[in-house]
Amino acid sequence: MDEFDEKRNTPLNLAVHNNDIKIAKVLIDNGADINIQNENEDSPYLYAGAEGRTEILQEMLEKSQPDLVKHNRYGGNALIPAAEKGHIETLKILLEHGQENVNYQNNFGYTALIEAVGLRDGGPVYQEITRILLEYGADQTIQDNSGRTALDYAEQNNYLDIVHILREFKAK
Repeated sequence: MDEFDEKRNTPLNLAVHNNDIKIAKVLIDNGADINIQNENEDSPYLYAGAEGRTEILQEMLEKSQPDLVKHNRYGGNALIPAAEKGHIETLKILLEHGQENVNYQNNFGYTALIEAVGLRDGGPVYQEITRILLEYGADQTIQDNSGRTALDYAEQNNYLDIVHILREFKAK
């Protein structure tokens, strides 16, 4: 069940990549390992988080245990790319499950909050993500490897709505 191809993809990894919910559920129900990483360091669990595969991710979290020591090729957990790519429902599932560290920093020092603010457009989706992350305890004082915080990025990019959200939460 957990055999892999020349790129170290397991059947579950391929099912997640193809968003084949039916096959993924069968594999998960039969004990497929959600943590085996391929040559890109994507595990089914990490990829499901990064790509917003909410139904598959939910199944994984109900029936398996993610290995939180394993990270993607950027040193990130499942929350960081979910936030950066605007996958609100995925982000909520991961945060509600409560295992991922909302303040985890990847190889660049980015947290989910820094990536959502610093690497995106500051629009309504990222405003909502900023609020959600702050509600779940994201620490906006954390600095990335360049010494910048989420607020620094918001001010630098003139994302006034996000600046307001960050300051509002800071005042609480």
